[in-house]
Amino acid sequence: MHMSLPVLIISMLLFFVLFFGIGFILNMLLRMTWLMAIIYPIVAILIIDKVRFLEYFTNSRYAFQQLGERISSLLAPDILILISGFLGALVAGIVMKILRQKGYRMF
Repeated sequence: MHMSLPVLIISMLLFFVLFFGIGFILNMLLRMTWLMAIIYPIVAILIIDKVRFLEYFTNSRYAFQQLGERISSLLAPDILILISGFLGALVAGIVMKILRQKGYRMF
């Protein structure tokens, strides 16, 4: 599948902003700076795979084999979009640390 450059850039920006926002809100509410960066790989797996989440526990071999095949078949634009989401989660943690060092208290 072919993705045009404007669609790729907008998708990357949307994923960055989406996961930055989610990470920032989670950091404010739960006071756990790197929570979204830890949760993001699970979210990415749920986005990538076609296997039900329960099958990772009931039929692990099949589920992880399918996940490996799906990850290896990702195209460069898909990888860039997923990486930009992870960067958004990391930047949210960095911003929250800086704000806390400067004396801002969130909730």
